[in-house]
Amino acid sequence: MPTFSSATHARSWPSQTTATSEQTDVDTTFANFIAPPVKLFETAHNLAGRPAYWVRGEHNWQATSWQDYAQQVKQAARALLSLGVERGDAVAILSFNRPEWAITAYAAMSIGAIPVGIYWTSSTADIEYILNHCKAPVLVIEDADRFTRVQACALNLTHLRTVVQINGTPPAMATCQPLAWQDFMAQGLSAQATEQDLAINKRLSTIQAEDTATLIYTSGTTGPSKAVVLSHGNLWWVADSLGKLFHADENDRMLSYLPLAHIAEQMGTMHNQVYAGFAVYFAKSIEQLGDHLKEVKPTVFFGVPRVWEKMQAAIEAKLQQATGVKARLATWAMSVGQRWNERDMAGQRPGLWLDLQKSLAQRLIFQKVQEALGFDQARMLSTGAAPIAPESLKFFHGLNILVRELYGQSEACGPSTLSLPGTTKVGSVGKPLPGTEVRAAEDGELLIRGPHIFKGYMGQPTATAETIVDGWLQTGDLGRVDSDGYVYITGRKKDLIITSGGKNISPANIEAALMDSHLIEYAVVCGDGRNYLTALLTLETQGLADFAKAHGLTPGPDLHKHPQVQEALQHAVDHVNEQQARVAQIRKFAVLTQPFSIEGGELTPTLKVKRKVVLERQQAVIQSLYAN
Repeated sequence: MPTFSSATHARSWPSQTTATSEQTDVDTTFANFIAPPVKLFETAHNLAGRPAYWVRGEHNWQATSWQDYAQQVKQAARALLSLGVERGDAVAILSFNRPEWAITAYAAMSIGAIPVGIYWTSSTADIEYILNHCKAPVLVIEDADRFTRVQACALNLTHLRTVVQINGTPPAMATCQPLAWQDFMAQGLSAQATEQDLAINKRLSTIQAEDTATLIYTSGTTGPSKAVVLSHGNLWWVADSLGKLFHADENDRMLSYLPLAHIAEQMGTMHNQVYAGFAVYFAKSIEQLGDHLKEVKPTVFFGVPRVWEKMQAAIEAKLQQATGVKARLATWAMSVGQRWNERDMAGQRPGLWLDLQKSLAQRLIFQKVQEALGFDQARMLSTGAAPIAPESLKFFHGLNILVRELYGQSEACGPSTLSLPGTTKVGSVGKPLPGTEVRAAEDGELLIRGPHIFKGYMGQPTATAETIVDGWLQTGDLGRVDSDGYVYITGRKKDLIITSGGKNISPANIEAALMDSHLIEYAVVCGDGRNYLTALLTLETQGLADFAKAHGLTPGPDLHKHPQVQEALQHAVDHVNEQQARVAQIRKFAVLTQPFSIEGGELTPTLKVKRKVVLERQQAVIQSLYAN
């Protein structure tokens, strides 16, 4: 059974400013605790015939009711019992987002087992590490490709007894039992079903708030992946709080497309869903996100910054094609949208004249763009997981598409701060969730305390003790809290660049600003121990193609070297430099010809750059930037 270690160090942190939510309508204890799997069956009873989830078929979306969803979970729970899964065992899942992912996870929790998500793009080495670390006896995988990766390390997986393949029939294995999904589910229809249901109900009734609910393996931007232990109480408190803050209900719709091994997507697709009752639409792939958005028209949508930046680039490319009256109309509408929303978010009345202009701009411009993106029925759009340039947020505000920042991490079971209507400042990640506290230590590190803080890292007492001190989560993020309680993130503590002149510079926001350029996909700022900053850039494929077309350039592998491309990149760098102190300005840059990717190891599954990997691999390029 997985174990965890908690920290009880007698160590205090002086703070600059502490932000505590002013709202009091959300429970801050576990007094009204309902375990997530228990809540699933309760919601299924209340919303029996309503759609719980949708899957994209060949021609349309196909629904499954809450009643059938609950039955699938119960059947999978019986199947796990028949495979000998005990309370506290890990049940691993290696798949893209699909109903079977959530069904397996809730089935495991229903019998007191612990679901463990593995990023579906993980390498064989990562799969082997996680399976051995959590000692999972059962692994559910999506397809033959994932099966091949598991087979490659099967001899080293001493705890693995069964591999269940969702799509297709798995081949024979010498080390464990392979099962097709339909055969696995058939085991949940055995003659012992009634007896098993009694065992499931007993386990459900004995779940406590402090019991381990799931393991979240960190994406490893700063080192080896660690297993974050989250309790049923953690999941319940966040889901219950978010449901009340967002006023979510069965009339809402959400599109599931980010990795379910990540806590943000797990909270939305699974736990927020069962507490609010909304319908989840499972994307077929990230590549089809654009089409899915227009079909689903989600009311609630979360996107990492790269998703919003790609949308912005596509919209701006179309706006640049407009000429004459259309171009002037678009410019006017963007100005109206930005001015109206700036005043509205500040709590000011925009005024009758600006209201009238916005109403006209909505009919002429905003509505068309919102429908083209699939956001014409959206009421809550948010972004997080990495910094986003304020200019990007202002761009969407100009189209009356309000994208609000939030902040969180796996160790806090998802979000710790939110930007909500009436509490939004561009550049801030919002205010703390009700019942939580956020403060900045003397060195600028943000510390968080609340009911959502994790139990510890499984099997790593030292790391746990360094991360939880006197009940405060040491986030590793640098930031500040203003006098109104708004939280601002300025960078990562471990990513700090210390120049040869002794200046401490956080690269995160500089990189986000550089990536706001249509040509730049990713940026990595360098300069540790040097006397000036440089940047490594990868280019956006579509942005480069659009640039070439607009300037009559011939596409090719050396296009990035063309003087006009270099001039455009220099202009983008100069624009960012204008917003920085001299010591934080980029003096030189280099374009990398190979793009960053998850498979290549430069990106995490949530599309964050692994700085350490990039800096190690690009030593020769970095040296050339400082050669003279």
